Amino acid sequence: MRLPPPLRALLIASFAAMTFAGAVLAGPFESAVAAYDARDYATAARLFLPLANGGNRDAQYHLAMMYDKGHGVKEDHAEAAKWLQKAAEQGVAFAQYDLGVAFRDGRGIAQNDAEAAAWFRKAADQGLADAQASLGALYESGRGVPRNDVEAVAWFRKAADQNNRTGQSRLGVMHFKGQGVKQDYAEAAKWLQKAADQDDADAEYNLGLMYFRGNGVPRDYGDAGRWYRRAAEKGVAAAQQSIGMMYAIGRGVPQDYVQAYKWLDLAASGFPASAAEDRAKAEKDRDATARKMTIQQIAEGQTLAREWKSK
Repeated sequence: MRLPPPLRALLIASFAAMTFAGAVLAGPFESAVAAYDARDYATAARLFLPLANGGNRDAQYHLAMMYDKGHGVKEDHAEAAKWLQKAAEQGVAFAQYDLGVAFRDGRGIAQNDAEAAAWFRKAADQGLADAQASLGALYESGRGVPRNDVEAVAWFRKAADQNNRTGQSRLGVMHFKGQGVKQDYAEAAKWLQKAADQDDADAEYNLGLMYFRGNGVPRDYGDAGRWYRRAAEKGVAAAQQSIGMMYAIGRGVPQDYVQAYKWLDLAASGFPASAAEDRAKAEKDRDATARKMTIQQIAEGQTLAREWKSK
């Protein structure tokens, strides 16, 4: 879940319907919004609660967000899910999406991929790009719905066409792999570039890979290193390993064993347990690099890795 955009921006339509002679009529709901905008969360929660109990769907949604983040009330994910359900059943697209996330991740409610897919679809059908991308991901993985790459591509494209970076990133990968769509490296690079320009870490790594290999773009080790570095700084272990090896051999970047050690050490600890082979490869590359270094250089590389982790 995430905090909603500024409440005033989300509720323009509601306010417009309540205007008289060009002025917004003051009331408990507007007072709650004003308190929230002023970060007086305790007052906002106090005002939203009776409205939510009375069936106001926008109050229900924003109360859910407040319980999720502990704003003005004690953080309570189960209570957040309860209010999300009420707002979602009244057709609030953001609530439908966030309820889908709650079911997908088991946050405040029993994990259930089928329920997640059902709520993502409701929000996606209302045009919510985040929901479209999330539903596409479920079709790609076969979670909660039968695996269907063609359907996944269709939902990723809907999200991508709304400039959603996750949809753009996943659509790029599908074009790269030829999953659910004809393999097309140029099309893959186009969508990955759009997502990478919005700081999507996975897209940055995959775009770096395409520049490194020359798939869909001219081979350019400098550009590969630049995109790998951006993804590495965001914690993508595969990118950390890739930029580490580029520093180790001096390809696309100046050869620098200290930087190589730093990134390879981070990659070795960054790969999850489920990626044991990748972790072992990063450890092997790090140790091979260390054999070319002085004790002082290794210590410097270790210090840089610790400092990066502490940021």
